[in-house]
Amino acid sequence: MDGAGEREDRGDVDGVEERTFAALPPVRGAVFARTWWGRAWLKALEDTALDAQQLKAGRRHARAGAVGAVSVRPGRVTAVVQDRDGTAYRSDVLFHELSEEEWDRLVDLAVDSAGHIAALLDREMPPHLVEDAAATGLELLPGIGDLEPQCGCEAWDHCPHTAALCYQVARLLDEDPFVLLLLRGRGERALIEALQERSTARATAEEEARGDRFGRSGTSSGVRGDMPGGVSGAVRGPGVSGVSAYEAFAARDILPPLPAPPVPPTAPGEPPSLDTEVAPGPGVDPAALAFLAADAAARAQRLLSGAAPFGTPPLTAAQDAVRLAAGSPAPGIAARLADGSRRDPAALDRAVRAWRFGGPAALAVLEEEWTPGPEALRRADAQLAESWDDTDRPALLPAGPARWTVTGTTTQLRLGPDGRWWPYREERGAWTPAGPPEQDPAAALAGAAAP
Repeated sequence: MDGAGEREDRGDVDGVEERTFAALPPVRGAVFARTWWGRAWLKALEDTALDAQQLKAGRRHARAGAVGAVSVRPGRVTAVVQDRDGTAYRSDVLFHELSEEEWDRLVDLAVDSAGHIAALLDREMPPHLVEDAAATGLELLPGIGDLEPQCGCEAWDHCPHTAALCYQVARLLDEDPFVLLLLRGRGERALIEALQERSTARATAEEEARGDRFGRSGTSSGVRGDMPGGVSGAVRGPGVSGVSAYEAFAARDILPPLPAPPVPPTAPGEPPSLDTEVAPGPGVDPAALAFLAADAAARAQRLLSGAAPFGTPPLTAAQDAVRLAAGSPAPGIAARLADGSRRDPAALDRAVRAWRFGGPAALAVLEEEWTPGPEALRRADAQLAESWDDTDRPALLPAGPARWTVTGTTTQLRLGPDGRWWPYREERGAWTPAGPPEQDPAAALAGAAAP
């Protein structure tokens, strides 16, 4: 967790769940929010605070490690924050708790989709749950005015201390959305128990309803008494063959078990040998065919094992040439891929480097130009202005619609359509991808400066 949560204490205070996270160490160029829900938290802070200079000072405090251990409980997050002169202030940020009735509605929404529960357990905030909750009047994410500051320095608005605390909380939220839910009033343990109870109650009610519908209890014992062998055609319509899903499930205890699903292969299969002692036909390259067969086997194995998702958008021929070249084919095959995709070898090498940093999105940033709209450009300018302290801000010279070169260096920042920043270095007269993307331009530029 970027150093956060290396020590985390959980407990109950007066019957209320509380979590305490260890202080973060000092860090330069830190990205305070990588997830969409962490960025929503910071947007609420930045839209609420009246003084941008206070926020800027808060970011400096957070990066300097001035925020102590962070305590999170329903409706409140607390930490001690130190000024540069060593003066310490207790800082709190208050957050609206959901009522019992609102939590009851939220649990119902979560139970409606197994994907919501799975995402939460995987430390992801499912966007559809947030959208569904908002449609019923439940706001999970903060909005303008939702982060109410209280600080020992007696500032009436967000001061550097409460701002620093909010920036650190965004990093905690990145790693665990249950922090947000605890602030709304329910910790992970209480929420999981409520979800389990609601799921069990709903399943029991549905089974009883099915039993009433078919004139029996819905249990396998009821099936045994009136269906020879545990299976009957009583609920099938005339001329319908097979067994109803309801009856098969109800008779699961007396039917022969189904075979276990096959285990996915742990490695791709070996493609057949093309050494047939017969000369290949005109234009047929056996080495290229063997490479493509091995690639197809590897892709199939990743799909079967779940390592690659089904239904991803298909690649263009130019994109797929780069993907294949990233598989380190023989020089002759790489040359054919370069020629077929209308790139020279050096351009293909740069494209492969981009692909390894970020796939199709990285390739588009390298080879395509896009012009940000007014709102995207405003956000970009704000990020460039706020990501560095006054003492270490680089001199940036616009080099295109979404490109900025650092004056006097061979480094460049490029903004992608998704709002991420990509670092570039000039190598042999060409701008070359230099690292993975970052949400924060300072962190991206730090990656570009590395050898």
